Amino acid sequence: MINPTEHIAKNVKWFRQQKKWSLSQAAEKTGVSKAMLGQIERGESSPTIATLWKIVKGFDLSLSSLLEPVSTPIGEAGTVIRDANALRRQIADDTMLVAPLFPYDPTLQFEYFELTFPAGYERLSEPHKAGVVEILTVINGGLEVLSENTWHPLTAGQSIRLHGDQPHGYRNGSANEAVVLTVINDPGDP
Repeated sequence: MINPTEHIAKNVKWFRQQKKWSLSQAAEKTGVSKAMLGQIERGESSPTIATLWKIVKGFDLSLSSLLEPVSTPIGEAGTVIRDANALRRQIADDTMLVAPLFPYDPTLQFEYFELTFPAGYERLSEPHKAGVVEILTVINGGLEVLSENTWHPLTAGQSIRLHGDQPHGYRNGSANEAVVLTVINDPGDP
């Protein structure tokens, strides 16, 4: 099984080559330095979640497209079962665990993740591309979600919908991990 750093490295390089971009052009589009992109492509660096989001925003991709192959569209695949326990992993230089339950589906225009935030975790997220909406549901524990300059406390069973194209963040101030399910809706170009 390929490790996450190798998979991300392979995909970043493949998508850059598909766009026929040099490392310099990719750096300009993403705001990630040419040196860092080169290290990521060679598997010499495990990027942060913030860096991954810069890459997918600059490349106009979904996050799951760097983590896994594009999902077979629902019309072609029918019923599909995926196991979060088999998919859950640390994907970047970050302590959050991510299980890409269903990678981005262009027909449905969303990707679906299980996220595990360890105790004491906090991350501010830069805005995603225009039109992106996030929906999170807390399954276990509690999590505060920053949206519209306000931290919203959520407990198990509660959900929040927010504009992913605005600054937002996640904070687990408890002594226990928080597990959430999230849908990231990307309607494509506005």
